[in-house]
Amino acid sequence: MVGRHGDSWKLRVAAAPERGRANHALLDLLAETLHIPRAHVELVSGGAARDKVVVVHGMEPAQADQLLEAAAGVRTVV
Repeated sequence: MVGRHGDSWKLRVAAAPERGRANHALLDLLAETLHIPRAHVELVSGGAARDKVVVVHGMEPAQADQLLEAAAGVRTVV
């Protein structure tokens, strides 16, 4: 987990970007970080690109942001 990058999140995985390994690792990382089943995380575009669009089913965006911020060690100022 790296942190925010504009309106997006920057994540790093160790898996090589071949035969979908990095995509699978990314989705596994998100599911684990968000404490949801892997089936609730879906790659909808960017499968062969560096930038990807992922849909998280069953979770509000604010809740996902909060969990990703916690994992990245980002402090939220209120």
